[in-house]
Amino acid sequence: MTIGVLLQKKFNFQLTPIVKLITYCFMPAAVFLNIYQAEFDYGLLGQLLLYLFLFTCSTILLGNFLSKLLNLKRQESAALKNSISLMNSGNYGLPVSQLIFSANPLGVSIQIIMIVFQNLLTYTYGLYNLVSASKSAVDILKAIFRLPIVHALLFGIIFQFFDIPLPNFALVPLEQLANAFFALALFLLGAQLAHINIKSFHSVIVWSILGRLVVGPVFAFLIIFILGIDGVMAQSLLIASSFPTSRNTATIALDNQVAPELHAQIVLYSTVLSGITVTIVIYVAMILF
Repeated sequence: MTIGVLLQKKFNFQLTPIVKLITYCFMPAAVFLNIYQAEFDYGLLGQLLLYLFLFTCSTILLGNFLSKLLNLKRQESAALKNSISLMNSGNYGLPVSQLIFSANPLGVSIQIIMIVFQNLLTYTYGLYNLVSASKSAVDILKAIFRLPIVHALLFGIIFQFFDIPLPNFALVPLEQLANAFFALALFLLGAQLAHINIKSFHSVIVWSILGRLVVGPVFAFLIIFILGIDGVMAQSLLIASSFPTSRNTATIALDNQVAPELHAQIVLYSTVLSGITVTIVIYVAMILF
């Protein structure tokens, strides 16, 4: 990420083609390959889906409660709600999970399910918060089904479930693309942060950071404890709950001109501070589970 910031300051890359390259090439390869190679315990899938439902509801309720408590304006309220419930599971979370669970594909596979779920949440709940009056349900569904990672996930599940072998001429390039994703994703994140200008500091940023980086992992731990989840699955879910605010919140806010600077600053601060908080959560997760 630091290399991304420094090189972006020096060379001022056009980031849109890199974003499209990651979205349409590198990330789908990583998603497909990790699902294809994972050893799933399908009995845990129902438990995982229940966790996702409870965790998402708790973060959404927290965002709505804080918005009403602070008596925020509509645009500020949308920024706070999205920043707490939408996490950077893609170009932040997946490389982190790959690093931690390199010897255990299940941990990475759980993170991939989180990525797909978070993307669905972004283009439904997140988009609704920003432009509920101007986007129809059909438009939102079209946006979801255009996501390449959704197609990659479906193909990965099909190939994994029916145990379809991949020949080396397909497997080797996919592995190379998947390996390239992790470095390029973090580089891109740093390059995107280099563009954010800090002109003022809004109190919403503080509440967003507390909700995303502190309260989020606390909610996750309580739900994991209540559901009796243990082992690698518990580690992966707790760590995934600690990731910073999704960069997509700033992207869709800019596209729809809903407090784009506030969204961008929340992404910047939460990403920088997550270097501390995510490290602590990883350490705690490894001790507890």
